[in-house]
Amino acid sequence: MSSILITGASRGIGRATAVELAKRGHRVIATARDPRTLDGLDVDLRLRLDVTDQADVDAAIAQAGEIDTFISNAGAIFAATVEASPTAEIERLYAQNTVGAIRVAQAVLPQLRRRREGRLLFVSSIAGRTVLPGNAAYSASKWALEAFAETLAVELAGFGVDVTLAEPGPVSSGALDGMLSYSLPDDPYAALFAGGGIPAEMMSSPEQVAAALADLVEQPTVPLRVPIGPVAAHVLAARDTAPYDQPFLPS
Repeated sequence: MSSILITGASRGIGRATAVELAKRGHRVIATARDPRTLDGLDVDLRLRLDVTDQADVDAAIAQAGEIDTFISNAGAIFAATVEASPTAEIERLYAQNTVGAIRVAQAVLPQLRRRREGRLLFVSSIAGRTVLPGNAAYSASKWALEAFAETLAVELAGFGVDVTLAEPGPVSSGALDGMLSYSLPDDPYAALFAGGGIPAEMMSSPEQVAAALADLVEQPTVPLRVPIGPVAAHVLAARDTAPYDQPFLPS
């Protein structure tokens, strides 16, 4: 049995992962900005943790006790072309998706290093290695997260602490429902988005992603990057073979 702290466990992938790991007999510490959203989760601890607030992070880690694995899942998203993206919203995404993930990792790492064992599992995305029109800020925050995580993997190699990036494709988690979006007046970019949304058959369920994350918790060793779902595997394989000197658009 491992002791696992999960951020962003109020819904979607985070909540499904908390449920899956608890079913497998692990000690689960589920966290969210509003702990009331964790009601009904059958886990060991339900704690307030806003990844953008250092005091919150410190308090949650102190209450959590021993942690074997940190699953960084908290995040945000909005849709806008680069020209239409409010800089304050870009900063908000970085604060949550990138800086917040590293803030919690920094708080967890001392105990993992002392014990010379543990795992940091960052929930990234295929958007951490690809881009789509209207998705630049989210992708940029995930690309930055991947740089931090890969650097951590190098820095922690001698301390017995594993680092892995889970890269799901599109997930029917509800995060895209009623998503915050911005556009320019008489939007000159409207034609880029005329094709509609992502077909349901291309999406993984939160439970499918949760099972994959739970498997990564339990594996003796893990690779640095793990595509999750057939769409992710297809897109990232195509990305790896695409010309380096040209933009790559998933298909």
